[in-house]
Amino acid sequence: MNEISWADFEKVELRAGTIVDVQPFPEARKPAYKLFIDFGPEIGQRQSSAQITTHYEAQELIGKQIIAVVNFPKKQIGPFMSECLVTGCYREDESVILVSPTHDVPNGARLA
Repeated sequence: MNEISWADFEKVELRAGTIVDVQPFPEARKPAYKLFIDFGPEIGQRQSSAQITTHYEAQELIGKQIIAVVNFPKKQIGPFMSECLVTGCYREDESVILVSPTHDVPNGARLA
C-alpha cells in the first residue's frame, strides 16, 4: 500500500449528500443506477452512476445520505456524465455497500 501525505488527503473533498432521485441505467455495462444527489447550497446537486443494484432498490435510496468525492473531474460513462464519486465498500462477492453517515448531517458536510 502506498502512503500519501496529509496534504494529499486534504485535497479530497469527501462530502455528505442526500439522494433525491434514482433512475435506471440500462446502458451501463454492469447493472447500475443513475443517482441525483443534493450536496446543499454551496455545491448544489450532482449526478453519479453507482453499481449498487445488488443490495439496494431504487425507491429505498431516495432520502438516503451518502458520502461522495465532489472534486474529481466529470467522467463520461456511456451516455451519462458522472459529476461525483459515491463511496462504498466491496463485499467478498464484489457487490458494493454504500458509505453513509449513521445520523443525519447537513448536506455538503465535509468528512472529518
